[in-house]
Amino acid sequence: MKQEHYFQQMDKAQQSVYRAMLDGFRATAAEFPVLRLPGSELSDILFRLRLDYPEIFYVSGFKYRFTDTSDCVQILPEYMFERKKIREHQKALESRIARLARPAQDLGEEEKERYIHDFICENVTYDKLKKQYSHEIIGPLQQGIGVCEGIAKTVKILCNRLGLECVIAISEANPEKKIRYRHAWNVIRLGKQWYHLDATFDNSLGRYGAARFDYYNLDDKKLFCDHQPLVYPVPPCTDGNHFYYKENRLSLTKLEDVGKRLNAVLRKKQRFYVFHWRGGALNRSILEEIFSEASRAAAEREKYIRMSVNVPQAVVELTIEDSIQKEEICVEDANEGESA
Repeated sequence: MKQEHYFQQMDKAQQSVYRAMLDGFRATAAEFPVLRLPGSELSDILFRLRLDYPEIFYVSGFKYRFTDTSDCVQILPEYMFERKKIREHQKALESRIARLARPAQDLGEEEKERYIHDFICENVTYDKLKKQYSHEIIGPLQQGIGVCEGIAKTVKILCNRLGLECVIAISEANPEKKIRYRHAWNVIRLGKQWYHLDATFDNSLGRYGAARFDYYNLDDKKLFCDHQPLVYPVPPCTDGNHFYYKENRLSLTKLEDVGKRLNAVLRKKQRFYVFHWRGGALNRSILEEIFSEASRAAAEREKYIRMSVNVPQAVVELTIEDSIQKEEICVEDANEGESA
């Protein structure tokens, strides 16, 4: 399934350039003409084209030339690889995508989304060196590493293959908050509603090994608790009832429920219990009370608790340990390990 979300936001002149770029890059042309627009606008069109079409992973940029009297400019593409190598990577990626998609082909929409999310969290490591290919699908799919842009593009291309409508969202940088780079994630349609899915942020959590779903099917209000404003519009996400922890009855309001739920986890000999707290602000006092309640329940079975917290999304992870740990309460920042 293709969805040219960013193409649909353009005027006719920009759409003409978008189509010419797509055709030229697909043909790995050495050069090709497009309608003459300012250089910054041409660059922006390429950026948005690559959000709609992650499969043109091999385009790293372009130069251009023109004459004063011409209505067109000649685009001189810059490719990440030579043409033969591009074809080899395309063949390998197609094979990889087909293999990944096959087990999920007959699943329902929600199961497909979960399958893609779990693939990212279980198989992709954040690339702190930010190599060029980590910004494209080749990083996560072939190297097992990526940054937010490459991860969001990988989610989209898998959604495309599995028939899910998916858009890549881009937020502004905010140097004042020490957010030096733009951030990328996805907006996915399930039924008639759209939801935010930030697999990169979920992948950055789970300090002690738990699977996390803090950014799984969020509405706009919850997502923008810790995400910056958008660079480009995406479909509004207005349904707050599909949030993972809420839908799976992992949203607690009372301290005594923490002990009760943890007792059940201890009986099953599970190592983690992750829940969403909606019993008031997660201030230091409440965190200590939650920790105390969890520790009391664990002590009955001669176990100890480590606790990590995602404060903006009010998600608490309790890890059950056999011995006392030096670090008992940790505040986690979902920011890819580094703001990027």
